[in-house]
Amino acid sequence: MGKGLKIDRRRLLGLGLGAAAAATIAKPAIAQAPTLTVWSGYPEMEPFYRRVAEGLRGRVSGLTVNVQPIPLRQHEQRLALALPSGNAAEVIELGSSTATRYVEGGFMQKAPAAVTTAVRDASRYDPFFARSGSFEGSVYGMPLFRGQGALFYNAEMFTAAGLSGPPTTMAQYTEYAEKLTKRDGSGRPTVTGWSLRLGGGGQGIAEKFWINMHQYGGALVRQNAAGKWSSGYANEAGRRTLAQYLENVHTKRTCLIDSPADAEAFQRGQTAMFIRESWVIGDTAKKAPDLKYATAPLPVGTIVAPVFLYTPATGAKGDLAWQFAMASNEPENLVWLLDNVGWLPNRRDANYAPVIAKTPQLKAFVDMPQGHTLFELPAIGPVEEILTRLAERLVRAFANASLAGNTAGIDAMLREAAAETDQILRREGLYGA
Repeated sequence: MGKGLKIDRRRLLGLGLGAAAAATIAKPAIAQAPTLTVWSGYPEMEPFYRRVAEGLRGRVSGLTVNVQPIPLRQHEQRLALALPSGNAAEVIELGSSTATRYVEGGFMQKAPAAVTTAVRDASRYDPFFARSGSFEGSVYGMPLFRGQGALFYNAEMFTAAGLSGPPTTMAQYTEYAEKLTKRDGSGRPTVTGWSLRLGGGGQGIAEKFWINMHQYGGALVRQNAAGKWSSGYANEAGRRTLAQYLENVHTKRTCLIDSPADAEAFQRGQTAMFIRESWVIGDTAKKAPDLKYATAPLPVGTIVAPVFLYTPATGAKGDLAWQFAMASNEPENLVWLLDNVGWLPNRRDANYAPVIAKTPQLKAFVDMPQGHTLFELPAIGPVEEILTRLAERLVRAFANASLAGNTAGIDAMLREAAAETDQILRREGLYGA
């Protein structure tokens, strides 16, 4: 179902020239050196792609690789214009949730047998990535790297509180938060025990809520056997998640609505623990190099934003694009990626131990426990609207002290929000209970 790049086939001669004249001026074809263009939405990935290209030049004589990274939103915009017109690069880096629309539209090519075999090899990749990079049973994307959440915690604060290791259950998150919180004479936290995402606007609030709810077995939206979607949080999992936020904010006061939050608060010693992605490691090395901290996987699993390499090209160009994608996944290149760029490689059988030895905080992200479950945002058109609207409701709920310990109030809020989610899905023709 994939469509290759559209080639503008022009006539060699102008109108009126006969076959004989054509034969007279025809010249022998000159073999052109192979070229590839790589489009990326992460500028920090440029040195990695240049490294891959340099290694590939030793196998492909005369190869030229043009790496063209731009910020992610601009990258997505150029793809929206270039792919339908057939003017896109041969190698395209893209998150699977965004790529789905182009795969469904026939603008990306199916992976050849060698790539399909590699991607489906469970010793190389978690089956999650094989599913995420596939459509209607066929592989379209070569897994490359991912964003992923984990717990960050201040090791010195844990030791001072008598805690020997990270929490392993959601109940312990609240217990630990109580022990870690430091207060002034009025009882107001000066150091929060657990920095929860309580405001700031945007869909990230709902994403963080989903991460916590995943630990209780819940999801914001669920897909049925027919491929339709419905809300999945007006239930016990949603109730327990929202109740835990409210308990920490209003009852135990381990984190307040206006408390310093997120990575900045963690780096300044204003919070003892929070859940975030691996970029915090590199950021902390720059901004708080002396901070003593560790990371840990979440109790059940976490959200993942996987990025793949795709190609719209066919023929020799397509073959070369897949060769580049395979080379990018060679273990030595992925180890270099983790060590020098910081993104988490998706391949599981490379030896990342030397990098982890240097930066042990990476271990929770790279060495996931057996049974650790991953999820990603669904590749449906209204997902951002669903998340943003729910986030607005959650911000109001987090600030509502009357909901703390109020099961009926919590349930009513979740039912109302879920009804809005389902209405959006109905509007888009996606709803199915």
